[in-house]
Amino acid sequence: MAPLGIIAGLGDLPVAIAENAVETGQGAYVLRLKGFDDPALAKFPGDLVGLGEVGGILKKLKSAGCEEVVFAGIVKRPDFGNLKLDVKGVTLLPKVLSAAKKGDDALLRVLVKEFEKQGFKVLGSHEVHSQLLAPEGVIAGSHPTEEEMHDIEHAARVASAAGALDIGQGAVVCNGLVLAVEAQEGTDAMLDRCAGLPEEIRGTAGSRKGVLVKRPKPGQELRIDLPTTGVSTVEKVAAAGLAGLAVEAGGALLLNRRKMIERAEELGIFIYGFEPEIGE
Repeated sequence: MAPLGIIAGLGDLPVAIAENAVETGQGAYVLRLKGFDDPALAKFPGDLVGLGEVGGILKKLKSAGCEEVVFAGIVKRPDFGNLKLDVKGVTLLPKVLSAAKKGDDALLRVLVKEFEKQGFKVLGSHEVHSQLLAPEGVIAGSHPTEEEMHDIEHAARVASAAGALDIGQGAVVCNGLVLAVEAQEGTDAMLDRCAGLPEEIRGTAGSRKGVLVKRPKPGQELRIDLPTTGVSTVEKVAAAGLAGLAVEAGGALLLNRRKMIERAEELGIFIYGFEPEIGE
């Protein structure tokens, strides 16, 4: 069986995918990106490559016999002016720069098309490790109250609207008030901002209120940038005084789900999977 090619950034997702590929017998070949190199991935067959070494990446994947490829992990948008490019990277650069001006999703689509053009089947994280997908209903803690469900619905609408503009995938709402919308800073930084807001407009550890909602952007390229949450997300939600975390069922990944559930219940917050139709 051809090994799964993993182009990996930081975080637990590439590790979970590589471990699953090995456990299922497919095996993994991991290309770790310079500047986003997670030491936990060094135990898998693979190599360290630069972001601009597109030709090198393609050659290494083919030499390893990979037929299927998945992009996984956190990679911040590079400074294109200082990016070291190989010949293939230089050829692709005009398309990349043009797409970059249109937003992250457009940029990711260019990469997917190029890999498909080279004969690879590009898969999403949810396709190679379906157990990571969030189910519908209560995942941890108690069922959201009626008021919390209203906050979930409103935050889902806000996240959908922001996502349509390629801004981000998350929003925080408390008692109908929008506390934050995720942009380039990421979920953790957004939750840190919420934790610094006046207690009059957010919940506290003693009186939890409000929710974080994560969902895909409308029309998003799901094979590369599916919303991802983990234990740190749960802890940040709790630190911000929120009552819970809600994700779109079938449209978000839960990393280390068992630990997420344990931590959520320790901290007294819920995790809930809402129907994709909510907020549309």
